[in-house]
Amino acid sequence: MVVEQVNTVCGPIPLAGLGVTLMHEHLLIGYPGWEADTLHPGPSRRDMLSICHDKIQAMQDRGIRSMLDPCPNDLGRDVVFAAEVASLTGFNIICATGLYKEDEGGAAYWHFRRTLGTALESMAELFIRELTVGIGDTGIKAGIIKVATGVGEISEYEHLVLQAAAMAAVETGAPITTHTDQGTMGQEQQKIFLDAGVAPHKLIIGHSCGSADLDYHLSILDKGSYLGFDRFGLDILMPDEQRIASLLALLARGRERQLVMSHDSVWCTRGEPFPREILDNVDPEVFFNPTHIHDHIIPRLLEAGASQQQIDTMLVENPRRFFSGVAPD
Repeated sequence: MVVEQVNTVCGPIPLAGLGVTLMHEHLLIGYPGWEADTLHPGPSRRDMLSICHDKIQAMQDRGIRSMLDPCPNDLGRDVVFAAEVASLTGFNIICATGLYKEDEGGAAYWHFRRTLGTALESMAELFIRELTVGIGDTGIKAGIIKVATGVGEISEYEHLVLQAAAMAAVETGAPITTHTDQGTMGQEQQKIFLDAGVAPHKLIIGHSCGSADLDYHLSILDKGSYLGFDRFGLDILMPDEQRIASLLALLARGRERQLVMSHDSVWCTRGEPFPREILDNVDPEVFFNPTHIHDHIIPRLLEAGASQQQIDTMLVENPRRFFSGVAPD
């Protein structure tokens, strides 16, 4: 079935209205336990609104019209705040339902639920309700499911979350986007979902630009899923030069119809998760800057031989097709 609309935090919109879309950016995050750090509460709501307004204004100035904020339920998600930002700016924001990886997410609550034997079913029920009815009493519906795994292995808890996400995706038809660490476990994530009946083209293996292994990338693409090249600007994890080289290798093979782009930028944080010595030594033109792709990466791709049509496919056509449920050729 072809889907013609996507849920945003301000209600459903036609997919044709998405335009240029970044598929992995964060208005705000808050690692579980941030409330305990009363010394560092983070910016006020008014300050966060101002920060997000300015970021989105800069994005709109470059022709960006929409973004996916795949913040899972346990990472400080605030869909009412997202709706306020979207209403203030006239910008399309798609939010997610889901749970984060075990070592940095809200696993303690669900571990307790597991002792009662209800965790898997409760997770799936939660995801389904947030996709079809709304998040809490807000009436805001998620447009996607977000899940995550750690480095080099999928823990028993994370496997449970992926199973619940698969159940919800199969029942609702919703797409899934993932977090991977250091370019690992993407193949394993894909297998879990495909074995559970999730259509491969409804799956983005996120942060795949954390790997420079062409065979790894092609193995996922060949099974029909999308790759997220969605951490541009995070040179502290991998230099952009390597991301560009890996992306160009895929474009040279004509794989642009299965690639989406973004930065994984974080604009506001509850608490103070990022050490000040890191933030004081990064280039603000690059780090957590949601216009970095347009300002610096696209010119380098074009100079290296990528076509404007390939750029448009990754930034406009692919997000629209992904949410439509139509498989790429």
